[in-house]
Amino acid sequence: MAVDKIKVEEEACTLRFYKIVLSWDYLRLLRESKNNKKAGDLGLKEVKHTYKDVNEYISIFEPLLFEEVKAQIVQQKDQEEDIEWKTGIIVECNEADGFHLPVVFGENWDSIQQNDLLLLSRKKLEESEDLSTIYAFGLVEYKQSGSNGGKIGLRMELGGEVKGSNADEVKSCPRLSRMRPLVKESQKTWVIKKICSLSTIVREYVALRSVGSLPFKDLILKAAESQQSSEDRAWDISSSLKDYIKSNHNASQLEAIDAGLSRKPFVLIQGPPGTGKTQTILGILSVILHAIPVRIHSKGRLTEIKRGPELPFQEKYNHWTKASPWLGGTNPRDAIMPKNGDDGFFPTTGNDLKPEVVNSSRKYRVRVLVCAPSNSALDEIVLRVLKGIHDENDRLYTPKIVRIGLNVHHSVAAVSMDHLVEQKLAGVDFQTGEKQKHGSAGRDKNAIRNSILDEAAIVFSTLSFSGSSLFSKLNRTFDVVIIDEAAQAIEAATLVPLANGCKQVFLVGDPLQLPATVISPVAEKFKYGMSLFKRFQEAGYPVQMLKTQYRMHPEIRSFPSKEFYKEALEDGPAVESETRRAWHIYSCFGPFCFFDLHEGKESQPSNSGSWENVDEAEFVVLMYHKLLARFVELKSSSQIAIISPYRSQVSLFRDKFKDTFGEDSKKFVDINTVDGFQGREKDVAIFSCVRASKDKGIGFVADSRRMNVGITRARSSVWVVGSASTLRKDEHWKNLIESAEKRNALYKVSKPYADFFSDANIASMEIKKTVPELQEVPNDDIGFDMAIDVNVDDGPADVQDWGGGDAEGFDGAGDDD
Repeated sequence: MAVDKIKVEEEACTLRFYKIVLSWDYLRLLRESKNNKKAGDLGLKEVKHTYKDVNEYISIFEPLLFEEVKAQIVQQKDQEEDIEWKTGIIVECNEADGFHLPVVFGENWDSIQQNDLLLLSRKKLEESEDLSTIYAFGLVEYKQSGSNGGKIGLRMELGGEVKGSNADEVKSCPRLSRMRPLVKESQKTWVIKKICSLSTIVREYVALRSVGSLPFKDLILKAAESQQSSEDRAWDISSSLKDYIKSNHNASQLEAIDAGLSRKPFVLIQGPPGTGKTQTILGILSVILHAIPVRIHSKGRLTEIKRGPELPFQEKYNHWTKASPWLGGTNPRDAIMPKNGDDGFFPTTGNDLKPEVVNSSRKYRVRVLVCAPSNSALDEIVLRVLKGIHDENDRLYTPKIVRIGLNVHHSVAAVSMDHLVEQKLAGVDFQTGEKQKHGSAGRDKNAIRNSILDEAAIVFSTLSFSGSSLFSKLNRTFDVVIIDEAAQAIEAATLVPLANGCKQVFLVGDPLQLPATVISPVAEKFKYGMSLFKRFQEAGYPVQMLKTQYRMHPEIRSFPSKEFYKEALEDGPAVESETRRAWHIYSCFGPFCFFDLHEGKESQPSNSGSWENVDEAEFVVLMYHKLLARFVELKSSSQIAIISPYRSQVSLFRDKFKDTFGEDSKKFVDINTVDGFQGREKDVAIFSCVRASKDKGIGFVADSRRMNVGITRARSSVWVVGSASTLRKDEHWKNLIESAEKRNALYKVSKPYADFFSDANIASMEIKKTVPELQEVPNDDIGFDMAIDVNVDDGPADVQDWGGGDAEGFDGAGDDD
């Protein structure tokens, strides 16, 4: 009954969202966005660190969320001027819940999906149209294809416009009043344009409005731990697993894992660059999947679990036979029990001590949901888990897992839901690939999906997709939710997976690296982009910080550790020797350098809000050419990255490298935006700052989080190219330039740049000491780098660019000097 009540509340919340958004006036939104109406006039309030109650929480977040919806609608107009208008005929129209539900027939709906927001009009709209023109929004409820065309079912709100975010305040609207009778007339032709998808943001809205029924409601509002002792909830692991964890994790990683075993409701883990964040997540998965409670509840009392010496196998078997008489015959639970992978089915609560499978010593089976804001970040973890985690006997094994959602990377497709469903239909066990006696052909696909979810020990999903209907049909909730890159997600997105029910939440990320993507500058101003992780941290909630870095040469680590992490970062054993390279023999190719192009000039390409710097591009091309001339082994190493905060500069670099070094250059040089390199690493990173002017600011470059990401992608060398006089206007960049000066690593470069890279000048910068030959660069086990192409789920939060693809990283509001 409680589950049904929650579903009813979620449906009511969803309809409320649709009523508000579908009533809006598209042309008015476009005009208001250009008028830059002051946010103060909108009655908005800034996101706080703590809240007195649910009403205050919703009253602040809800209006900001609707500002973000408006910005997404307007952004589509800005990005795609020539979106194709389609033609459709309304063949029928019904009414329900106060909405009109027209069915539209057309020849081609290929680009339109469920939950897309469409614009319907009697003619193609221009922005200068008179407001008396008849048009309105429609939401795609379903799509059907046929031999002669297809149908889409729409939901429309034609009763009037909603004032603000109060769905109860509706004012009459002549535009919608004239629209109502027309949608009921069959065979009328309409022109239709896709605006954007609402899938992601409606799930965030439902989670936001449902915060009062979410787990840990008070903790979320107050951002503070309860006074209850965590000892009552503590869990323990076997001695062999404990030995493995201790020998494969450093001190700060162990502290984070121990915090998880204490069963604190929320565990925050901050992972600076190269500190083994994914390795820590794997350790957490190993311990929470194979842990047992230190104490159990018995008639209101807490009782220590007493462990005697392990019994011989035959004695164990005798006990099992008495407790479970069906062990000698057929177990009635076999039909729902996984046969391989993680030793079987285990209850999820401490009091449900049902018989277990013979070959396991565990009494509890924890179910875990692992989420990330983007597909690419999620698939990186899936791939690492596929390589195995450790059980209570310190054996490496692959638990039964399933990756749910869209745009699954091919490297992890074997555990995607679609693939596993096909295997089940073919009667193949999804863990072993072996043919089963009883095939599943003809079984309902939804039942198979539910079965796969029920069997899986770990379910992987993007934050957005964890709010899909597939999760609402689950028979059992999750015990633990782990959210990776949690600092890259807005708070509403982080709430989505918590609605699936859980006992413990791990937020893993770094607020000092890339922030969440927020499109609305108004919402951003009022701190809507602040992650739940950052809000908790700023409110004083305890954070476990990983402190040992395994990626960067100490000369690279030095500045970000001092500037961003209060000197807390330390180098792992042998990091310096492992990141030493042959080119370090020249000071201009050392681990850390700043090249001051004081004559460089910035410019804005026409019809672009972005920036480029031709001088910096020419300098970097010469640098790359000279480096390869002396170290030919780099020609095919694919270990050089060129990074810039600006899309236009990235495009300029790609064009210049193609023209200079040919089409194949893209295979060996990874050129991308800062956002495109989040979570990745290369041997050499060249950072182009672009901004160079006497009287302007530095815009996007001033974002310290993107600065931190840009200069920490390199293992052996990071070379920053920019205008020192321009960058000194910002405190962080001023400190970086001064750090380069103190280390004699700042080079003032004048035109012609070829003179700087002449053989004589390069020879003058040779360091007169022996440097070992170029080391082979292994696949890094701690800072894992997957070349995953951009995968966009069903919302803007997934904007990422992996592996040097053509998609751009988010360029954002930093281009608005």
